Amino acid sequence: MGLTQPDFPQVDPETFLQRPFFDRIRVLGAHWADHGFGTPKMVHLIYLIKVFVFYGGVGIALATLTSGLNPLHVTEWWNQPIVYQKLVLWTVLVEVLGIGGSWGPLAGHFKPMTGGLLYWLRPQTIRLPPWPGKVPFTAGDSRTPFDIAVYALILANLVVAIALPGIASSSLDSVVADNQGLVNPALMYPLIALFVVIGLRDKVIFIAARSEQYLPAMIFFGFLPFIDMILALKLLIVSVWVGAGISKLGHHFSMVIPPMLSNTPWLPSKRIKRAHYRNFPEDMRPSKLAGGVGHVLGTIVEVITPLVLLFSTSKSLTVAAVVLMVGFHFFILSTFPLAVPLEWNLLFAYASVFLFLGFPAWDGYALSDTSMPWAMVLIAAALCFFPVLGNLRPDLVSFLPSMRQYAGNWASATWAFAPGAEEKLDQHIVRPAKNTRTQLLASYPAEVADVVMHQLLAWRSMHSQGRALYSLLMRHLGADIDTYTLREAEFSCNSLVAFNFGDGHLHDERLIAALQRRCNFAPGEFTVAWIESQPIHKGTQRFKVIDAALGVVETGTYRVIDAVNEQPWLPNGPIPFQVDWTLDVDARRAVTDPEVVHEPQMRSEDRSATQVRLTDQAPQ
Repeated sequence: MGLTQPDFPQVDPETFLQRPFFDRIRVLGAHWADHGFGTPKMVHLIYLIKVFVFYGGVGIALATLTSGLNPLHVTEWWNQPIVYQKLVLWTVLVEVLGIGGSWGPLAGHFKPMTGGLLYWLRPQTIRLPPWPGKVPFTAGDSRTPFDIAVYALILANLVVAIALPGIASSSLDSVVADNQGLVNPALMYPLIALFVVIGLRDKVIFIAARSEQYLPAMIFFGFLPFIDMILALKLLIVSVWVGAGISKLGHHFSMVIPPMLSNTPWLPSKRIKRAHYRNFPEDMRPSKLAGGVGHVLGTIVEVITPLVLLFSTSKSLTVAAVVLMVGFHFFILSTFPLAVPLEWNLLFAYASVFLFLGFPAWDGYALSDTSMPWAMVLIAAALCFFPVLGNLRPDLVSFLPSMRQYAGNWASATWAFAPGAEEKLDQHIVRPAKNTRTQLLASYPAEVADVVMHQLLAWRSMHSQGRALYSLLMRHLGADIDTYTLREAEFSCNSLVAFNFGDGHLHDERLIAALQRRCNFAPGEFTVAWIESQPIHKGTQRFKVIDAALGVVETGTYRVIDAVNEQPWLPNGPIPFQVDWTLDVDARRAVTDPEVVHEPQMRSEDRSATQVRLTDQAPQ
């Protein structure tokens, strides 16, 4: 892999699609183990410039200069509360503009590299309300002038809050003599309200702004006196860390480690990369080394160390824990994970230093120093609510508010198009970008673009979800799986709504229905295998098979262990499934034939649930 040239798989692009699908997956899976995505080093340099020069450099300059501080005098500003506040708001601005996470080639944005504002300032692009029809004034899936106005006001509010100097705060003055004030709390009130409104209108923007973490911070900025604000921010960051650590318990996270390290640009040794697989290339399941890296350096560190930071009154122990968490975030940043949450990791590294060394427990910032103990209890409970609910009922909560970052336990999907059917998306969807493959055609021949698109499928096959998704497509497509066009849904979703970050809830049957209303796929032209995250207390995951023209056509469960124990290329055939419900022939005919008016007959006795699924496909 060179500075400008990718490390392309050793295959013949012109004959690649003639091979059986699982042969393609096996070959590219082995290539991923050695080279990852094979991205040119220039791409990594672009990301580093973006995160350290644009995000870090510009962000620090804005936060300090607008607060009367010199950005070159780090000792003056590293523990100034207003700098921390403005860096949080700057991070939100970068994310909501679409130039933070889920940006660029490693997230499937090739031309243009930015999603975000290019989509969300454009009318008639797709929006995805979380509860359409249940919350007044949120029905529909097209962006309106109102949505654009709310989004533009969010951008303006963030810019104003960053640009204006701080105002004096008596609660801050009483404990910090030399300070530059705080961001005006009054600027937080409209910002909070705007995020609530946009979240009800379009969950994509709400999630893209990482509102599960930054919205609580804005609430603390707006409503809490200074010491309690710091303590609440400590609870917030610890809840993120511990929640993420707990979510890594189980089988999934061990499977994240090998492909993640294989994609790490500074780790050129094939020997080290292959050591994370049991027996490359015959057995591509994670090795004991991968499990140790994941659950010792990952799970244990991410659960124990934050608790030490929260409760320790020892300076030396706290410093050691801060160093460990800073190293933890820089390590994640250095691996360039495909959703590329680089800014988030840099902010959290700084937050570790600011919160726990800038305002340490031994200097009046322990939890016991709060002036409102019951409020702290309620804040802690509120911060734990969505992680607990999301782990017990992942169908109700996105994996981000569930705090399952990097856990490997995500809702996921694979899309399968009949030959030529994918082109309907380019023809009928309003958006500033085209399909991911179409974007690649600006730089590569069609045959090469097809290989690149399969690299994403090979990456998914190395996770537990890939085995289940491809098993479902084997069951429903049969031999046609070799001729259908398969796509990794996370990247396809990025090209349609600007952002994904690995959240399968953004491309469930609601997005498919929105696409169907625009593209009018025929039955069988667009088939989706979709799986929900694993509940923390169960050994199974739920699945759906969706036909764009018919809606959900099958539901059921599968055992996680069956997926974990298989190879990425499924040499033993599809894993077993427990089917709960299937839309039968009469019901499918009732959807596609307008002359059929009788009630569809179901294989399951639960007709009402099926009728809801059919009704969901009607235009809103």
